[in-house]
Amino acid sequence: MDEERVASELKGNTLRVYWYLLQSSKSFAGPRQIQRKLGFSSPALAVYHLDKLVELGLVEKVSGEYHIVKAVDVGVLKQFVKFKGFIIPRNVLYATMFTTLIAFYLSQFREVNFYSIFALIFGLSSTTILWYETIRVWRSKP
Repeated sequence: MDEERVASELKGNTLRVYWYLLQSSKSFAGPRQIQRKLGFSSPALAVYHLDKLVELGLVEKVSGEYHIVKAVDVGVLKQFVKFKGFIIPRNVLYATMFTTLIAFYLSQFREVNFYSIFALIFGLSSTTILWYETIRVWRSKP
């Protein structure tokens, strides 16, 4: 499997079908189910995109059902990680950590001086930037 070829072919509705299969709670899905969930005009359109995924070696067809064979990180998929059945932006882990740290810092805040204000500004700006990037990546999902 050529990664450049996968990156060039895995776009648009094909990427949406692949994303649906990645986040599906079941390990398989049929064309009619994909057609309904993604709002395609016919099951034939879902089959077309599923066959493209089979040709790329990412999906396998077993008795009319399709399931993921290989997960790839190309294009927009590089920004996401699968965690306990959920696909989330990578930055959400860092944003959550910084939010927890800034909340702990605020709960322990005792005296106002240059260093405490600097730490507060640094923590709040870092947290804001990380949450902004997380939301931006989430909006770019297929």
